[in-house]
Amino acid sequence: MDLYSVAVVGATGAVGTELLKGLAERDFPVGELRLFADPTQKGKKIVFRGKELSVDVCGYDSFNGVDIALFAAGGQCKDLAKEAAAAGAVVIDNSSAFRMDPEVPLVVPEVNPEDVAENKGIIANPNCSTIQMVVALKPLHDKAKIRRIIVSTYQAVSGAGIAGIEALENEVKEFVETGKNPKDLTASAFPYPIAFNCIPHIDEFLESGYTKEEMKMVNETRKIFHDESIAINATTVRVPVFRSHSESITIETEKPLTPEEAKDILAAAPGVVLVDNPAEKQYPMAIHSSDTNEVYVGRIREDISLPDHKGLTFWVVADQIRKGAATNAIQIAEEWIKSNAPR
Repeated sequence: MDLYSVAVVGATGAVGTELLKGLAERDFPVGELRLFADPTQKGKKIVFRGKELSVDVCGYDSFNGVDIALFAAGGQCKDLAKEAAAAGAVVIDNSSAFRMDPEVPLVVPEVNPEDVAENKGIIANPNCSTIQMVVALKPLHDKAKIRRIIVSTYQAVSGAGIAGIEALENEVKEFVETGKNPKDLTASAFPYPIAFNCIPHIDEFLESGYTKEEMKMVNETRKIFHDESIAINATTVRVPVFRSHSESITIETEKPLTPEEAKDILAAAPGVVLVDNPAEKQYPMAIHSSDTNEVYVGRIREDISLPDHKGLTFWVVADQIRKGAATNAIQIAEEWIKSNAPR
């Protein structure tokens, strides 16, 4: 087996930590591993496969000899990602910096693995909410062609990184210790307290009234499906859940598609786990999908507002740090290796 020199940029963050865990769990063919983070983390020790490694600060000469560079450090590292690609690495970037660049493939391996071969040194990892949605939609799109998507998300605080997790923890602790009204709790990572609350605001608002997060789902889905004709409307909401995003999705299709047909299709779809038995109270939930790599789909039912079996509504849940970020990035790297794609 060929071994690869792998760099992880942002190795100490929430996604970086999951990248390292995923590389070990999936027995990724790592020969050399280089770990990078911001200067405050320099010298931190991380154990990978029984070997202690030191975190270093990333510079423009850090990628000589690197085959695969996994970036989990945000859009501020865009220039570094370009330098890594110029040095000969294939870059898989988790930020939004390259997602809509027409020269950069945007890849979910269960959906458009063939796009890996189109890379020119950089491959973009989609938004976490987009990833889990398109994994569930692709097999249905192949069968009946989706014309319209309406999605509402219920996104965990860890989608905002470690600061989001700490905000929820601290607010719950403050509530228990002081008995304050939830509206008076001390907000930190979000514009309002998130404990006991739902905030219909993720990322910046645009002039249209939609947020950047909502438009990511619109634009990224069209790019991944290579179909600008799909009508998409998204509402994204932050909820007081530590881990795993949930989504309520309604689709309109060109061809008839019954709930029973959709269940059969999704039960056989790669990366999907069907959990759909309402009589036994079995449906996807965040607490069950956390720390897993699959996309869970359930509560599949006909959209009664549309005629002729051309609409479905269902519930989709996935761990946004794993499948929504780290796992998908590693799967892209695996696809790149498997396909012998150029860079």
